[in-house]
Amino acid sequence: MKKLIILAGVTLSLLFAGCGEKQKETLSVIPVPLQVDLQKGTFRLNDQTWLWVDAPQQDRMRLEDYMAGSPLLLVSTLEEVEDNAVIIQQVDQLPGVTSPEGYVLTVTPKNVKIQATSGAGLFYGIQTLLQMVNDKNEVPVGTITDEPRFAYRGIMLDVSRHFFDLDFVKKQIDAVAYYKLNRLHMHLTDAAGWRIEIDKYPRLTEFAAWREFPTWKEWWNNGRKYKEEGEKDAYGGYYTKEDIRELVAYAQEHYITVIPEIEMPAHSEEVLTAYPELSCTHEPYKQADFCIGNEKTFEFLENVLTEVMELFPSEYIHIGGDEAGKASWKTCKLCQARMKKEGLKDVNELQSYLIHRIEVFLNAHGRKLLGWDEILEGGLAPNATVMSWRGTEGGIKAVKAGHRAIMTPGEFCYFDSYQDAPDSQPEAIGGYLPLSKVYSYNPIPESLSADEAKLIYGVQANLFAEYIPTPEHLEMMIYPRILALAEVGWSAPSRKDYTDFHARALKAVEELKASGYHPFDLKNEIGNRPGADKPITHLAIGKKVTYGPDAAYYPGYSAGGDSALVDGIVGGWTYGDKRWQGFIDKKRMDVTIDMETETEIHFIGADFMQVCGPEVFMPNEVIISVSNDGKEFTELKRIEHKVVKDDKVTFTNFAWEGDAKARYIRYQATSGEFGGFLFTDEIVVK
Repeated sequence: MKKLIILAGVTLSLLFAGCGEKQKETLSVIPVPLQVDLQKGTFRLNDQTWLWVDAPQQDRMRLEDYMAGSPLLLVSTLEEVEDNAVIIQQVDQLPGVTSPEGYVLTVTPKNVKIQATSGAGLFYGIQTLLQMVNDKNEVPVGTITDEPRFAYRGIMLDVSRHFFDLDFVKKQIDAVAYYKLNRLHMHLTDAAGWRIEIDKYPRLTEFAAWREFPTWKEWWNNGRKYKEEGEKDAYGGYYTKEDIRELVAYAQEHYITVIPEIEMPAHSEEVLTAYPELSCTHEPYKQADFCIGNEKTFEFLENVLTEVMELFPSEYIHIGGDEAGKASWKTCKLCQARMKKEGLKDVNELQSYLIHRIEVFLNAHGRKLLGWDEILEGGLAPNATVMSWRGTEGGIKAVKAGHRAIMTPGEFCYFDSYQDAPDSQPEAIGGYLPLSKVYSYNPIPESLSADEAKLIYGVQANLFAEYIPTPEHLEMMIYPRILALAEVGWSAPSRKDYTDFHARALKAVEELKASGYHPFDLKNEIGNRPGADKPITHLAIGKKVTYGPDAAYYPGYSAGGDSALVDGIVGGWTYGDKRWQGFIDKKRMDVTIDMETETEIHFIGADFMQVCGPEVFMPNEVIISVSNDGKEFTELKRIEHKVVKDDKVTFTNFAWEGDAKARYIRYQATSGEFGGFLFTDEIVVK
């Protein structure tokens, strides 16, 4: 497969300070380097420019091959050269650089020199050089000293929900390596399909890799059945062992480590239908969790992991560990016997038993265990690293216990959310995560001490693919948000500036398009929901709010508490922005506002949202009433609304308009037949 190398070029602001030599110049490089000292002048590349790589043989061959595929068209030589040359040189030490992935790039009128203490550092220096070359093949004179903030900078691709072939994954490696990411986490197994060949268990790819219906959504809503490979209308696929070897080698050429994820104990419906004896009930299509009381479960997992480790040389093996239902463990005789034998007090400790045991197995083979933050439940395995996705709490807890953590909270790092106005985008799982919010993330929580902060290993973007059925859609969800995450992971906070980054990202989007990618069209971004950019004013701002009996808001979606519905803060495109107040299931919303004095009122209204996937629905009835004594209320309007499920993210204002005088305003809303959440952001009174 032909390598795709994106050639960015350099943006120049030719401003000079007096007659000095220093040139104030803005580099269009992503991620922004640590130190940039540019001078007046340029080095011009031409068809006689030499390439000399002075590095250990494996790195030299990788870098020469990579440069041969670049647009620079350099003439490679084994002899030391100085004039009209690009010199790539590994050294024992480098002043001002503490990371092996750091580099110093020096440009003079006669040559370019990249120095680093490792092949990876040289590779990242090359990426900066490629982004600096302008359309005249010129590079500005000066020195760049650069190194990453975090050692781990990753992206997770979900190839289970929708399968993406080898060439497509390699294409993404080309791009993310260009922006200095160094980990590719492959979500290889889940209910929707097993995606890796395992010799000892052929049914995993003969059967568990194939399903009815081409999209996850159709499959999920229509019985969730699997099919035999080759059967009519069997959708799916898997990577052969040869595919994996090729992928791992290709990633290594780009200084990227591929981390495999084999889900356990949950998200395993496909395994437990192919091999039902590994579930608590031994029935296909009945279980998602492995039976931890069954020794055959551990025989299976260890056999699978043995074959996985033969293919992936990564330090870490990801074992999932998230969202286990655990229901069958409470009644399973084998699980209960295991708990009694091991002195486990609950099913959380039973899960921890599996995690500990698998970690011992991985450690014995020279590997480390990595898992989602649920692996903390019941006690964390001694040497495990936690990937914190349910916010930052899991990472903080792991670090304070002396473990490494990789920060990947959904609020900032889940790229399956909408990145612009939902009605302008293909269907997504929900949420709203624009480029600016990704860029704003700081992976080190303020609550950590300096020593604890050192255990934050890095940051990762996650792209689960339930609602992403095509390669083009997947790329739209990745780019340009991964560029923001790359800068979060690499660049010093003091070097970050969103206005400057946005300009560089606009340029990068056009370059990605020219290189055959399908990024989100950033220049036409709509932005957040109207009204969400600044506070609004109305008559009820700051007034006292009380909630009726059995009408309390859900603590996880308080939006700031009792005053949230009269604080002037309008919600954005997602209830996850902490501006929407939520009411769960059949509980009604029943809110009374004390206007303090009798007030002329002409409008009372509130917005609600509907996102059916996560069970967020419109109300089926709204009642708006007023009172002067707070006891006897006069109904102004009763609104009946039939709740209909759909695939959209929608917003509706339920309001009364007219003429009234009152001190107290009561706003009630009830859920319909589907239950779920009611979400509202502000009760506006005019």
